[in-house]
Amino acid sequence: MRMRRRRWVSETRPRIHDPYSGVACKLARGVMASRIRARRVVPGWSAVIGRQPSSWGESGPGFNTPKVGRVRLVIAQCTVDYVGRLTAHLPSARRLLLFKADGSVSVHADDRAYKPLNWMTPPCWTVEEAAVDGVSALVWVVENKAGEQLRITVEDIEHDSSHELGVDPGLVKDGVEAHLQELLAEHVELLGVGYTLVRREYPTPIGPVDLLCRDETGASVAVEIKRRGEIDGVEQLTRYLDLLNRDSVLAPVAGVFAAQQIKPQARTLATDRGIRCVTLDYDKMRGMDNDEFRLF
Repeated sequence: MRMRRRRWVSETRPRIHDPYSGVACKLARGVMASRIRARRVVPGWSAVIGRQPSSWGESGPGFNTPKVGRVRLVIAQCTVDYVGRLTAHLPSARRLLLFKADGSVSVHADDRAYKPLNWMTPPCWTVEEAAVDGVSALVWVVENKAGEQLRITVEDIEHDSSHELGVDPGLVKDGVEAHLQELLAEHVELLGVGYTLVRREYPTPIGPVDLLCRDETGASVAVEIKRRGEIDGVEQLTRYLDLLNRDSVLAPVAGVFAAQQIKPQARTLATDRGIRCVTLDYDKMRGMDNDEFRLF
């Protein structure tokens, strides 16, 4: 009985439509099968880049690392050829090959900052081929679903390691709402001449108002602060104003919607509801744009 070969497939790989699944596409499936028949999956690698079954395997240089990793770094003397909508060739040189868990493959040199010399975006698959013209070299063929290929001919591997990076918490940007609130409380005059701060995080039954201030006439002003001013923020401030205006001590309470960037739709809605919009200059609030320290 003939055993059918199976390829490792990443558990995290999203389902995609198979263009060769229909009866009318049997011919195309046969062509693809003939292309793959002469290849084999790189030892320890799955069909999707960066996913490994259990270990790197023990055949071939650089594939004997027992620990499973999600990101693989390879420093190698190699040539790289792209075959697809056009062709591109990178001659033999010492390069960094980066295989990421999301399926992407990129080839880097010691310049160009973060930009790769060439790359392949996911979903893509890696197989190993024997080099042509009788040259005994390792060839990694990275192919995407469109049939484009990145052919990496490895002459010598200097470094090969894999690393589990874990879950990334994401980018925390300077200028988030909490910091904006703190800065605006310190520079409340940015809201208008004669403004004074009553309290930060003024409590209401549906949540705290970012700032409660008084204007030059002594009238109460509720300030909602966002990094990006959108319609939801205007709606939120409207609910605060409805509650605060029921307090005879505070009423009447005006509203100010302050943000680094305010969407046109949000500005239109705020104007319609009598809420004033203020665009915040974060650099100026931090003192980075102070004329006192300028040379020119």
